[in-house]
Amino acid sequence: MPRALIIDDEPGIRFALKRWFERQGYEVLESGDGERALAQLTGENTALDVIVCDLNLPGISGEVLVQRLGVSHPELVDRVILTTGEAIDDAAPGSLLAQHPYVLQKPFDLASLKMIVERVVAGG
Repeated sequence: MPRALIIDDEPGIRFALKRWFERQGYEVLESGDGERALAQLTGENTALDVIVCDLNLPGISGEVLVQRLGVSHPELVDRVILTTGEAIDDAAPGSLLAQHPYVLQKPFDLASLKMIVERVVAGG
């Protein structure tokens, strides 16, 4: 069974994403902040097909989380889909938001989510 990790501080968003992924046949882990998400990434919990991570999290940001993943679990970085309420077109050059290949701007529709999840799972 494919596995997903959803990291967002908004319970309603986590709930909606969890339901969507479960309907797609995923086992879903979830976290409300970056620190807890990193703590979850041990043992079998690193066997993830996709990670959906909000950029603006309490504690450590989604950007810091991706940087730490690059050190501790580099194989997972390309499985991260970043979500943000910020305008993607206005991202600072060189920033993670400008460089990361998988970014969804909130609010996003489920068709866009499905398309990007399929790309991540297919490896690009």
